[in-house]
Amino acid sequence: MNWVFRFLAYFVSIVFHPLLMLTYMLILLLIINPYLFGASVISQVDVFILTIFFSTFVLPGFSVVLMKLLGLVASIELKDKQERIGPYILAGVFYLWIYFNLLHNPDIPQAFKIFALGATIGLFGAFFFNLFFKVSMHGAGMGGLIGMIIITMLWYSYENFTIYLGGEVFQMSMHTVFMLVILLSGAVGTARLFLGAHQPKELYSGFLIGIFSQFIALLAIG
Repeated sequence: MNWVFRFLAYFVSIVFHPLLMLTYMLILLLIINPYLFGASVISQVDVFILTIFFSTFVLPGFSVVLMKLLGLVASIELKDKQERIGPYILAGVFYLWIYFNLLHNPDIPQAFKIFALGATIGLFGAFFFNLFFKVSMHGAGMGGLIGMIIITMLWYSYENFTIYLGGEVFQMSMHTVFMLVILLSGAVGTARLFLGAHQPKELYSGFLIGIFSQFIALLAIG
């Protein structure tokens, strides 16, 4: 039975990998209000999602795999805080690059620019604190997603949105989304603890870094 829980813990860790959070933020914002985005983005929304996914997940992830093949890190899971330094810097470069490309694009709404900057700040914040103690990037990723939802609810006053599925129309409350993400954050934290990847303080610090990074981004360019 233990292998089932271990499999589920790995599955949750992969599905909610921290490098996927900005892609999830984009998809969620497109579902909540696609009209925030310019016509050129909406007409090529699949391409835009793939661009964010490739730039913020595939390229940084491939960099870690390459570092593993070159023997620069012992494991792609980056269990030791010291071997996280290089991958953090490389991922930070990709995130800065995508943020500056979004910054001067008039078709990208201010909200997503804030979330992209928040994710970048969260990455560098985790890098900084990781110099002193190990920080959970899964915690930082989920914290960033929570921060994104809070900002969407409070600053952009979105309370409900419509989902179209199979010809059916459903009304979804942002409060429901918020509670679901809180539950998912708990599941991710539990998975990381079960796998022995982190201690509770490492998860808590990651969550706080992720949440506060989004609000720092809001203050910076909101």
